[in-house]
Amino acid sequence: MTALAVPKLAARNRLECFALYALFQGVPLYSSVVLMMKLVAASEIVGERYGATIFIVLAAAFHGLAMIWLAPKFPRFFRHNNAPAFGDATLSFTGKVSRWLAEPKTAVELLTNVMLMSVLAIGVASIR
Repeated sequence: MTALAVPKLAARNRLECFALYALFQGVPLYSSVVLMMKLVAASEIVGERYGATIFIVLAAAFHGLAMIWLAPKFPRFFRHNNAPAFGDATLSFTGKVSRWLAEPKTAVELLTNVMLMSVLAIGVASIR
């Protein structure tokens, strides 16, 4: 007997899509932005208590919402950031992550983020 893939509820699928975009694309991107701001001593955000954390959370949330809404409508404009597996209603949450990790561009994206954040962290740590 074969099991049929039952699509999830639209609201749950959108929530999963939002969480994946925010966590895997938004948080690394805006964490790097905060490190760059710290490196150039921009105290407007990084100088306030919890300012950097609030900025990262709000920016990543906006990133997740924008990707859910705009990426399907403008696929050519978002071709470098769009992960169609995140919006696939037939996949489970772990299936979406597995399919995203299997894409060749994902390895390059993750390696680039790690290298950028490492260099920025070294720069920030070496400044007094």
